[in-house]
Amino acid sequence: MERTYIKDLKDYVGKEVIVKGWVDVRRDQGKMVFLDLRDMSGKVQAVVLPNHVEALEVAQRVRPEWVVCVSAQVNKRPERNIKEGVLNGDIELEVLSVEVLNEAQTPPMDVTSDGHEIGEETRLKYRYLDLRRPRLQHNMRLRHDATLYARNFLSKNGFIEIETPLLTKSTPEGSRDYVVPSRIEQGKFYALPQSPQQYKQLLMVAGMEKYFQIARCMRDEDTRGDRQPEFTQLDMEISFATKEEIMELNEKLLIELVQTLTPEKRIQTIPFPRITYKEAMEKYGNDKPDMREDKNDPNLLAFCWVIDFPFFEKDKNGGWTFTHNPFSAPMPEHMAWLMNKEKIGEILATQYDVALNGFEIGGGSIRNHQPEALIKVLEIMGHTEEGIRENFGHMLDAFSYGAPPHGGIAWGLDRFLSVLTNEPNIREVIAFPKTGEGRDLMMEAPSEISAEQLQELGIATNRKM
Repeated sequence: MERTYIKDLKDYVGKEVIVKGWVDVRRDQGKMVFLDLRDMSGKVQAVVLPNHVEALEVAQRVRPEWVVCVSAQVNKRPERNIKEGVLNGDIELEVLSVEVLNEAQTPPMDVTSDGHEIGEETRLKYRYLDLRRPRLQHNMRLRHDATLYARNFLSKNGFIEIETPLLTKSTPEGSRDYVVPSRIEQGKFYALPQSPQQYKQLLMVAGMEKYFQIARCMRDEDTRGDRQPEFTQLDMEISFATKEEIMELNEKLLIELVQTLTPEKRIQTIPFPRITYKEAMEKYGNDKPDMREDKNDPNLLAFCWVIDFPFFEKDKNGGWTFTHNPFSAPMPEHMAWLMNKEKIGEILATQYDVALNGFEIGGGSIRNHQPEALIKVLEIMGHTEEGIRENFGHMLDAFSYGAPPHGGIAWGLDRFLSVLTNEPNIREVIAFPKTGEGRDLMMEAPSEISAEQLQELGIATNRKM
């Protein structure tokens, strides 16, 4: 007999089934034992009656979180015991036999609660148990549904999904790189990508025209409570597209995704309001305004676009740096200022960010597709001719071979999902997150490596072996 998933038991009333899963709750009443069973699809109540002697003996020794295989008959509950609005609230299983597939130690924490009352160190150390709780099961499934919806939407709109390398070159893009030593070319290093930015632009040069990727990004940033060293972007790039076309496409995707997957949510304003960076700073004091009319409504989503960002800002040393990334194009009317390196502080970028309830969930721009314009950006930032060629020569060479005008955007998928699920931080929507200090408590990483590994890589450290 094949296994039946718990969500499908309603179709088997009066029939015998096999259910496999975990014991969620056990209640021993002496002459009979009640077991709440769960699998990936839901929960159901089962009862072991005295006339099934062998099953009762096994049921009396099982404990919560044991993995079992149960043979049972699906019965309608008596009218007085029906639980309205609950999965399988009108049926229960009459257990015929119980096979223990695996015993379990007493878990170090309750996995049936929402988990908010449990310390983060315990939750992350035993994350494989933490993920059993219904709240996180829901979050992981919504994450799957959201990425699948985005994939299908973009595929229908002519995009193709392309993976880009995780071992790449270290370039000065903003944050610190995580670096990986080369064993074969000792003394040289790969970098893990802070984003697929350069690769996706090179794909536009390659004539792919419409690219997307659910992309893993790594940044070695300073400690912050709601920051992860690795995170996920919904990344896309389009050739021959205007700013308006990219914004309209993403707005349509966001609206449809929310309305389809989280119909309980209400989008405050459609189409999304647009506000300039200057207006946002003057009115809200930040560039990711929370425009909700009622901040006590957990199902209210207030999207907005923030546009007309300054291209450059002063860094801590008094020089110029970019506000988003060096690959953005200026507003067309400001291209002459860029090329002449004048009115630098007044140049506006073709940057567009989408904010949601006070969080930036996405950002993009039209890019500089002409090498001369990119060179000017890098010169303004203080890069020498030699440094530009060393760090960005591959991009400049590519742009010299007929690069089309192009632009794109990247969503912070973790942040977007945390808002959709009303979670306090992005760790609640990531399967295996790290602490705010970047530690993986479950795998005990980062960790030391052996002297033999260091020798093979040609690396010496200051620590004593």
